[in-house]
Amino acid sequence: MFDMNNIMGKVQEAQANLQKAQAELVNETTSAESGAGMVKVTVNGHRQLIDLEIDPALLKKEDQEMVQDLVIAATNKAMEQIEVQIKEKLRESTNGLIPNIPGMNFGF
Repeated sequence: MFDMNNIMGKVQEAQANLQKAQAELVNETTSAESGAGMVKVTVNGHRQLIDLEIDPALLKKEDQEMVQDLVIAATNKAMEQIEVQIKEKLRESTNGLIPNIPGMNFGF
């Protein structure tokens, strides 16, 4: 028999778990490097840059453009890595609550 109350309860539980997981994403971090480790960035699950390390050898006026490129490269790499962690965290938060329905994408 089709139990609408049970389904609504599962949906509410899944929604609460998703909200909790999204709030906890600030604690998910990943780091990436570019320029053989000369530039290192760390981002969190809210897609925020939270740390930046630049090798002092790069801080010469004539190297400014290269440093900017390395920061961009490291940041983009870290953002790609955190995206994987975000999707996994959100998937785990609804594990067993939302059925795997082909064609349904819940954003993770």
